[in-house]
Amino acid sequence: MSPTTLPAGLEHGHVTFLGAGPGDPGLLTLRAVEALANADVLVAEPEVIDVVRTHARRNVTVLDTDSGPSPDTPQLTVVDGASTTTGVPASKDAANIVMEAARGGRRVVRAVSGDPGLDAYAAEEMLACAAAGVPFEVVPGVAAAVGVPAYAGVPLRDAQGADVRFVDARTASTRCWTEVGASDGTVVVSATLDSVGAAAGELVASGRKPDTPMTVTVAGTTTRQRTWAATLGTIAQTLKQAKVLPSPDGGRPVIAVVGERSAAAQRDQLSWFESKPLFGWKVLVPRTKEQAASLSDQLRSYGAVPHEVPTIAVEPPRTPQQMERAVKGLVTGRYEWIAFTSVNAVKAVREKFEEYGLDARAFAGIKVAAVGEQTAKALVAFGVKPDLVPSGEQSAAGLLEDWPPYDPVFDPIDRVFLPRADIATETLVAGLIELGWEVDDVTAYRTVRASPPPAETREAIKGGGFDAVLFTSSSTVRNLVGIAGKPHNVTVIACIGPATAKTAEEHGLRVDVMAPEPSVHRLAEALADFGLRRRAAALEAGDPVTRPSERRPGSRRRRTT
Repeated sequence: MSPTTLPAGLEHGHVTFLGAGPGDPGLLTLRAVEALANADVLVAEPEVIDVVRTHARRNVTVLDTDSGPSPDTPQLTVVDGASTTTGVPASKDAANIVMEAARGGRRVVRAVSGDPGLDAYAAEEMLACAAAGVPFEVVPGVAAAVGVPAYAGVPLRDAQGADVRFVDARTASTRCWTEVGASDGTVVVSATLDSVGAAAGELVASGRKPDTPMTVTVAGTTTRQRTWAATLGTIAQTLKQAKVLPSPDGGRPVIAVVGERSAAAQRDQLSWFESKPLFGWKVLVPRTKEQAASLSDQLRSYGAVPHEVPTIAVEPPRTPQQMERAVKGLVTGRYEWIAFTSVNAVKAVREKFEEYGLDARAFAGIKVAAVGEQTAKALVAFGVKPDLVPSGEQSAAGLLEDWPPYDPVFDPIDRVFLPRADIATETLVAGLIELGWEVDDVTAYRTVRASPPPAETREAIKGGGFDAVLFTSSSTVRNLVGIAGKPHNVTVIACIGPATAKTAEEHGLRVDVMAPEPSVHRLAEALADFGLRRRAAALEAGDPVTRPSERRPGSRRRRTT
């Protein structure tokens, strides 16, 4: 039994002090995920709540306590899976909030940015728990002073094994600056954007040469990360020329690395994160979160920031009798096959099953087909493993290529149940009939145009706030333009196939990217390849690498073939 699953005390509960890392949710440790899954109460600063709450229990309520009266008290958000009270009084300090949450035998996770061992508040809260007899444990996290340089492509040590010193510019004393200034090792400085120049000056005044290489990274390990390479003597001017300073965001935390290992020439070779093909690109995905899950994950792996905007909404059929008869036919043995062409079709059948008190066992003896991986995953979640998924193209055509013809010797029943949308094409029906099957083509759901997205999103679409948009069908083009307006001419337009591209061009859009085959994953790959070529061209020309949304509005030529 691991420490995170130990039973809580009946009276005092149990507290886990957990390091949430520097910002990338993927840097949470397995122990951290385990602790979060077992927590009754989650207490965290606002800057890490989104990182950790994904792994907490689903039925949580958020109690906001970030209006504390003292600047010395951390701002906290409490996510409580057991209590339905209105909140914890903001006048209490963090230690009291944690201990009160632990009462009654509850397991509390206290999440902090980076690593708890480097958090002064966490140490005070641990001492308070110890004094009150509240058992606790510590789950280490990736410290920002270590994780951020790794994501910036700046190794802190090499084969020569130089010393590494860590300095917090906010609390460093004159003696501290003197010691690190006299050293020739690597110095990692935690500072703010507007104080990093002063920190560089302290190091020079303490003995470091002005031409010592220095990197400064803001929003480290996130897709907003940005790194500037300079020297101790030029960093202030570099930030000014980059129009980073002066800025109202000058209080943002940064990690600066001082030493030869942060030299620009070396970082050019080691900057693996910021050189991802779509790094920082804001990509519009006209799908629901459920439909776009794996596609959005793929875009994130390329460094993009996906933004899902549903363009269609799903509603029940106007006349449900046809669907009801078909579902009853499943139970009575009317069908040899059932073919699912979308996740929505799986959802529609599942809801009808639940209405009749049925479950996945009703599919016994029936062969099940899924048009692609996402539909197959939805079926598996329902408890059904599909018998047929296209080995090639994930479409109706791909499904037909693998579908066996009807054989009266081996197939006792010649009928296929096809639950689908009201606007679906006839490709699959015609193909199945040609293979000798009888098809019950049933409207399982209706697709209607979704409600318009928030005004902020509409403005971003029309004003060039998105770097790219992925169109996965002609209907997504028509519906997005209808509910939100036409994407700005600097936005990269990527289409899943020729028919979708034609619809986009009919709406006055230039198509920059087309998938080599009609697959959403190949579409994302094609966009990443476009971004990679675009980045390479900028570097070869000696130009800064920018996102499409950073370009000035201008005319765009239509795509040539």
